[in-house]
Amino acid sequence: MRTKSTNKNKINVITLGCSKNVYDSEVLMGQLAANKMDVEHESEKDDANIVVINTCGFIDNAKEESINTIL
Repeated sequence: MRTKSTNKNKINVITLGCSKNVYDSEVLMGQLAANKMDVEHESEKDDANIVVINTCGFIDNAKEESINTIL
């Protein structure tokens, strides 16, 4: 018998890059929240078990910022 888990994934969305990325992150967070996910934006807390980093891969400065954030 399968049971649903009552533990929710906590998702922290980090946005890097241009204002288009901010918009995309907001849309993503809205979709996640609509699906009953616990979502925070750029939370300083370290309690998320999923981290989404939305970034740009076209501009060299943005690439460097992304790598530094991930590492």
